[in-house]
Amino acid sequence: MTSPLYTHSVPVFKQMLTALKTILAQASEHAAARSIEPDALLQARLAPDMFPLLKQVQIAADFARGIAARLAGVEVPALSRQEKSFADLDALLVQTLAFLDSVNAAQFAGKEGADIVLRPGTPKEKKFTGQAYLVHYGLPQFFFHVTTAYAILRHNGLPIGKRDFMGAY
Repeated sequence: MTSPLYTHSVPVFKQMLTALKTILAQASEHAAARSIEPDALLQARLAPDMFPLLKQVQIAADFARGIAARLAGVEVPALSRQEKSFADLDALLVQTLAFLDSVNAAQFAGKEGADIVLRPGTPKEKKFTGQAYLVHYGLPQFFFHVTTAYAILRHNGLPIGKRDFMGAY
Protein backbone atom coordinates (compact mmCIF):
# COMPACT_ATOMS: atom_id res chain seq x y z
CA MET A 1 0.00 0.00 0.00
CA THR A 2 1.27 3.47 -0.87
CA SER A 3 1.95 5.78 2.04
CA PRO A 4 -0.74 8.45 2.45
CA LEU A 5 2.06 10.93 3.15
CA TYR A 6 3.39 10.32 -0.34
CA THR A 7 -0.04 10.26 -1.97
CA HIS A 8 -1.04 13.55 -0.36
CA SER A 9 2.21 15.36 -1.09
CA VAL A 10 4.35 14.48 -4.10
CA PRO A 11 1.58 14.03 -6.71
CA VAL A 12 -0.10 17.22 -5.43
CA PHE A 13 3.16 19.19 -5.61
CA LYS A 14 3.79 17.92 -9.13
CA GLN A 15 0.30 18.86 -10.30
CA MET A 16 0.40 22.34 -8.84
CA LEU A 17 4.00 23.15 -9.82
CA THR A 18 3.38 21.94 -13.37
CA ALA A 19 0.34 24.23 -13.53
CA LEU A 20 2.41 27.10 -12.09
CA LYS A 21 5.11 26.44 -14.67
CA THR A 22 2.49 26.74 -17.43
CA ILE A 23 1.07 29.94 -15.93
CA LEU A 24 4.54 31.49 -15.69
CA ALA A 25 5.14 30.69 -19.37
CA GLN A 26 1.83 32.41 -20.17
CA ALA A 27 2.90 35.41 -18.07
CA SER A 28 6.18 35.66 -19.96
CA GLU A 29 4.34 35.54 -23.30
CA HIS A 30 1.75 38.04 -22.00
CA ALA A 31 4.51 40.48 -21.03
CA ALA A 32 6.25 40.14 -24.39
CA ALA A 33 3.01 40.54 -26.39
CA ARG A 34 2.08 43.70 -24.50
CA SER A 35 5.58 45.19 -24.23
CA ILE A 36 5.48 44.89 -20.45
CA GLU A 37 8.87 44.77 -18.76
CA PRO A 38 9.05 41.21 -17.32
CA ASP A 39 10.39 42.59 -14.04
CA ALA A 40 7.13 44.52 -13.60
CA LEU A 41 5.38 41.15 -13.20
CA LEU A 42 8.22 39.35 -11.42
CA GLN A 43 8.37 42.09 -8.77
CA ALA A 44 4.59 42.56 -8.53
CA ARG A 45 2.96 41.93 -5.17
CA LEU A 46 -0.55 42.06 -3.75
CA ALA A 47 0.37 44.27 -0.80
CA PRO A 48 3.46 46.30 0.07
CA ASP A 49 4.48 43.95 2.89
CA MET A 50 4.11 40.75 0.84
CA PHE A 51 6.79 39.01 -1.19
CA PRO A 52 6.75 39.61 -4.96
CA LEU A 53 5.85 36.96 -7.54
CA LEU A 54 9.46 35.83 -7.96
CA LYS A 55 9.84 35.06 -4.25
CA GLN A 56 6.40 33.40 -4.04
CA VAL A 57 7.46 30.92 -6.73
CA GLN A 58 10.82 30.30 -5.07
CA ILE A 59 9.17 29.62 -1.72
CA ALA A 60 6.53 27.30 -3.23
CA ALA A 61 9.32 25.28 -4.87
CA ASP A 62 11.31 25.29 -1.60
CA PHE A 63 8.33 23.92 0.31
CA ALA A 64 7.70 21.17 -2.24
CA ARG A 65 11.34 20.05 -2.13
CA GLY A 66 11.68 20.45 1.63
CA ILE A 67 8.51 18.61 2.54
CA ALA A 68 9.20 15.74 0.14
CA ALA A 69 12.82 15.43 1.28
CA ARG A 70 12.04 15.48 5.00
CA LEU A 71 9.22 12.96 4.69
CA ALA A 72 11.32 10.71 2.43
CA GLY A 73 14.25 10.92 4.85
CA VAL A 74 16.68 12.40 2.32
CA GLU A 75 18.70 15.59 2.29
CA VAL A 76 16.83 18.72 1.24
CA PRO A 77 18.37 19.79 -2.08
CA ALA A 78 20.05 23.17 -1.87
CA LEU A 79 19.57 25.37 -4.90
CA SER A 80 21.25 28.67 -5.69
CA ARG A 81 18.22 30.99 -5.30
CA GLN A 82 19.61 33.26 -8.01
CA GLU A 83 16.43 33.38 -10.10
CA LYS A 84 15.80 36.74 -11.75
CA SER A 85 13.70 35.96 -14.84
CA PHE A 86 10.81 33.85 -16.05
CA ALA A 87 13.36 31.50 -17.65
CA ASP A 88 15.14 31.16 -14.28
CA LEU A 89 11.86 30.34 -12.55
CA ASP A 90 11.10 27.77 -15.23
CA ALA A 91 14.50 26.14 -14.61
CA LEU A 92 13.82 26.16 -10.84
CA LEU A 93 10.50 24.39 -11.36
CA VAL A 94 12.12 21.87 -13.74
CA GLN A 95 14.74 21.09 -11.06
CA THR A 96 12.07 20.83 -8.38
CA LEU A 97 9.91 18.51 -10.48
CA ALA A 98 12.96 16.35 -11.23
CA PHE A 99 13.68 16.09 -7.51
CA LEU A 100 10.06 15.12 -6.83
CA ASP A 101 10.40 12.41 -9.48
CA SER A 102 13.48 11.10 -7.66
CA VAL A 103 11.65 10.23 -4.43
CA ASN A 104 9.36 7.23 -4.25
CA ALA A 105 6.42 6.15 -2.16
CA ALA A 106 8.40 3.51 -0.27
CA GLN A 107 10.60 6.22 1.24
CA PHE A 108 7.53 7.75 2.91
CA ALA A 109 6.28 4.51 4.46
CA GLY A 110 5.87 4.69 8.23
CA LYS A 111 6.93 8.32 8.49
CA GLU A 112 3.58 9.53 9.90
CA GLY A 113 5.03 9.51 13.43
CA ALA A 114 8.58 10.50 12.50
CA ASP A 115 10.05 13.54 14.21
CA ILE A 116 10.40 16.52 11.90
CA VAL A 117 12.32 19.45 13.40
CA LEU A 118 12.52 22.74 11.56
CA ARG A 119 15.16 25.33 12.40
CA PRO A 120 16.69 23.17 15.13
CA GLY A 121 18.48 24.95 17.93
CA THR A 122 17.05 28.36 17.10
CA PRO A 123 14.32 30.37 18.79
CA LYS A 124 12.11 29.50 15.78
CA GLU A 125 12.52 25.74 16.26
CA LYS A 126 9.34 23.79 15.50
CA LYS A 127 8.75 20.09 16.13
CA PHE A 128 6.15 18.01 14.32
CA THR A 129 5.27 14.43 13.62
CA GLY A 130 5.47 13.59 9.92
CA GLN A 131 1.69 13.66 9.60
CA ALA A 132 1.28 16.99 11.42
CA TYR A 133 4.14 18.49 9.43
CA LEU A 134 2.47 17.68 6.13
CA VAL A 135 -1.14 18.40 7.03
CA HIS A 136 -0.90 21.37 9.39
CA TYR A 137 2.23 23.12 8.21
CA GLY A 138 3.64 22.00 4.87
CA LEU A 139 0.57 21.82 2.64
CA PRO A 140 -0.94 25.11 3.91
CA GLN A 141 2.40 26.89 3.36
CA PHE A 142 2.81 25.41 -0.11
CA PHE A 143 -0.72 26.30 -1.20
CA PHE A 144 -0.44 29.82 0.23
CA HIS A 145 2.55 30.61 -1.98
CA VAL A 146 1.20 28.90 -5.12
CA THR A 147 -2.14 30.67 -4.69
CA THR A 148 -0.47 34.02 -4.06
CA ALA A 149 1.65 33.64 -7.21
CA TYR A 150 -1.52 32.89 -9.18
CA ALA A 151 -3.35 35.86 -7.61
CA ILE A 152 -0.50 38.27 -8.38
CA LEU A 153 -0.58 37.31 -12.05
CA ARG A 154 -4.38 37.39 -12.25
CA HIS A 155 -4.42 40.78 -10.53
CA ASN A 156 -1.92 42.05 -13.10
CA GLY A 157 -4.09 41.15 -16.06
CA LEU A 158 -3.06 37.63 -17.00
CA PRO A 159 -6.22 36.00 -18.38
CA ILE A 160 -6.14 32.83 -16.27
CA GLY A 161 -8.78 31.01 -14.29
CA LYS A 162 -9.33 28.08 -11.96
CA ARG A 163 -8.52 25.50 -14.64
CA ASP A 164 -5.13 27.14 -15.12
CA PHE A 165 -4.51 27.13 -11.37
CA MET A 166 -5.48 23.45 -11.04
CA GLY A 167 -3.60 22.15 -14.07
CA ALA A 168 -4.07 18.56 -15.19
CA TYR A 169 -5.42 16.09 -12.67
